[in-house]
Amino acid sequence: MSKPLTGKVALVTGGSRGLGAATVRLLAEQGADVAFTYVSSEERAQAVVDEGRGKGAKVVAFRSDQADTSRAPALIDDVVAHFGGLDILVNNAAISVNGAVDDPDADTAALDRMHATNYLGVIAVIRAASRVLRTGGRIITVSSGLASRAGIPGVADYAATKAGVQMYTMGAARDLGARDITANVVEAGMMEGGMEGPGPEALEALLGSLSLQRTGRPEEIAAAIAFLASPDASYVTGAVLDAHGGYNA
Repeated sequence: MSKPLTGKVALVTGGSRGLGAATVRLLAEQGADVAFTYVSSEERAQAVVDEGRGKGAKVVAFRSDQADTSRAPALIDDVVAHFGGLDILVNNAAISVNGAVDDPDADTAALDRMHATNYLGVIAVIRAASRVLRTGGRIITVSSGLASRAGIPGVADYAATKAGVQMYTMGAARDLGARDITANVVEAGMMEGGMEGPGPEALEALLGSLSLQRTGRPEEIAAAIAFLASPDASYVTGAVLDAHGGYNA
């Protein structure tokens, strides 16, 4: 198998399960040394590490809660200390909290934590990483089709967090272009084994709105991320790559 990322160091936030774990595996298979973060499941994180190392890859996990924005600089320092540098940042870590904007019983604490994780936390990691990314570096932010079109009720807060980091990434593409660092977005859709989705009726409506009318596999979205991390995407920046089954078609 071709290893176009040999010699590169990648950080994947939220890499112990789902899309994050699939991305860790693929980047490692393509030759990168990969660090990833997790919050609570040390056992799952260790399983991803063991799988990568079992295939001869260099993989390491760091416990880091993205909702704590003050942790971002230390996380980047830990990755650089372990691997000697940083070339690829994949902003994958996110949580989902659904609820209508006029819900009198809304769990505002949970919503605030989502905003901290999905928006402020991503910004903090991008800021910290941008200072150490080597020439030719890559920033890839995982967004959602909901960032472009809400489509179903109850997702206003989640959609807002994704739209926010999407535009922040666009701004990063402008700011960092002079250093030959690219910044792009992957708009992901519903995935097998992903975060908790909407209720049965909303899920049926959502899947029915897709051109492909099925949930995606994490490996399919990870392939889009790996492309943007690869040398083949050297002239792609400030772009949004849709990997959501045709949600906007």
